[in-house]
Amino acid sequence: MSQSEMEELIKLQKETIESLRQLVENQRLTIEQMAKSHEEQTAQLNQTIANLNETVAYLKRKLFASSSEKTKTDAISGQMDLFNEAEAVADPSVPEPTLEEAVGGYKRLARKARATREEILAGLPVIEVPCTVPDEDRNCPYCNTPMEVIGKKIVREELRIIPAKVERIRYVQEVLGCPECKKDGASVIVGAETPGPLLKHSLASPSTVAYVMYRKYVNSIPLYRQEADWKQMGVKLGRATLANWVIKCGLDYMEPVYERLHEHLLERDIIHADETPCQVLKEDGKTAQSKSYMWLYGSGNDGLPPIRLYDYQPGRGGYHAEAFLEGFSGYLTCDGFSGYNKLKNVTRCGCLAHMRRYWYEALPGKNRKFPDKTPAEIGFDYCNRLFELEREYEDLDAATRKTKRLETEPAIWEAYWSWLETVNPAGGSRLAKAVTYAKNQKPYMENYLLDGRCSISNNIAENIARPYAVGRKNFLFHDTVKGARASSIIYSLVETAKYNNLNIYAYLETVLLYMPDYKNEPESIEELMPWSEMIQQRCRIKSKS
Repeated sequence: MSQSEMEELIKLQKETIESLRQLVENQRLTIEQMAKSHEEQTAQLNQTIANLNETVAYLKRKLFASSSEKTKTDAISGQMDLFNEAEAVADPSVPEPTLEEAVGGYKRLARKARATREEILAGLPVIEVPCTVPDEDRNCPYCNTPMEVIGKKIVREELRIIPAKVERIRYVQEVLGCPECKKDGASVIVGAETPGPLLKHSLASPSTVAYVMYRKYVNSIPLYRQEADWKQMGVKLGRATLANWVIKCGLDYMEPVYERLHEHLLERDIIHADETPCQVLKEDGKTAQSKSYMWLYGSGNDGLPPIRLYDYQPGRGGYHAEAFLEGFSGYLTCDGFSGYNKLKNVTRCGCLAHMRRYWYEALPGKNRKFPDKTPAEIGFDYCNRLFELEREYEDLDAATRKTKRLETEPAIWEAYWSWLETVNPAGGSRLAKAVTYAKNQKPYMENYLLDGRCSISNNIAENIARPYAVGRKNFLFHDTVKGARASSIIYSLVETAKYNNLNIYAYLETVLLYMPDYKNEPESIEELMPWSEMIQQRCRIKSKS
């Protein structure tokens, strides 16, 4: 073999060896990538399994466990010391408070005194039933001398209920005619003036319509069940008739009162807002199964008469709240719904109750296997600590409450936000949702510190939603848009009357009694505000309880 052939063979062998080495290296990289991909897939699957197990535990808790978020709150180890100066400088020589003064390191709220019978029954009329001695027993059994009354005593009291009774009221008009003019062939006839009807050609009266409204919007009794009750009372009134009464009177007579309440609400400094879904069967451009919304608005703890308003809208767009609150420029307390970002010239305040709920839903189950507190438990404890301070300041005036808050709560928030940055939850978990919600709400959560009248939570709006949610469970849906609108108006008057300590039925009846005349006198509608002197005299609950 020649020298050149030898060199060519060696070169070919080197190229072959290099190709084999490159092939081996590629295979090694492929194996490493596959192993890495396998590890990532395994970690992802493990996280998915963990998230699914967490969801199962959450659903079990929602179905079978207590729905209360209250737990025994402990101090957050290490972190609470940053702002809990009282424990750091505790003096053992100071006498311990009695059980009545403190429980668990915090002052216990005084137990509400039990109402006396007189307080419970203060608003009821008293009917005395005399129990007298028969005539044949009024002489002395020993000397037969007629005995004299020397006193009376109350032996017992009981309550008597008078079931609803339907009466047929017939207006009989007197008609006068002149006999002398009649002789001359003239006909002079004068009829007595009669009160106008609530609804033309209808059996409806202020009392019957108020009764139907009270039962539907206060007692949550659907109209089909009321139809059966009317039948039991001897009157065959179909649910369509009852619905017509409610819708017609709600829109014709109660909407002007509602609009005036709306005007008063926009003049307030603090408003709470929320929204809850509802269903309307017959709505243009939407299927019967689609969601509509009942928006909820209420005045805050500003020391003025409370206002509670409902606003039906076909959707959840923030422009609905923007339109309803046009002209308002105060503090708006709401949850984390981004639709409220559309509102301008308002100071938005977050809701600690919503934030705490996210931490609560991320809490581990009873069979927890963690020696230390989980991030969800720490976040939950922070929220509880703030709520405990708020309970201590509850009975203070607004200025003092603001001062107390600024002395104690900013340090807790600072520690909370610093701790939150150290939490790195797994994606898709409930803990991740809690952390994301908290970080998104950071710009709004401390704005309540700006005014002592502001609340740390949006519980006012959630309390407005509760009566509607109870009613919705019973009547399930609204048939028409008009029905949904009328319901929002009547619920508004009912709840505003309730929070102004009015007899709700009496208030509804009064509005229906006066509004047929007041519709043409807009300035008189102010007399029908729940806090007006006339309404307070006619409808205020007399009981002190």
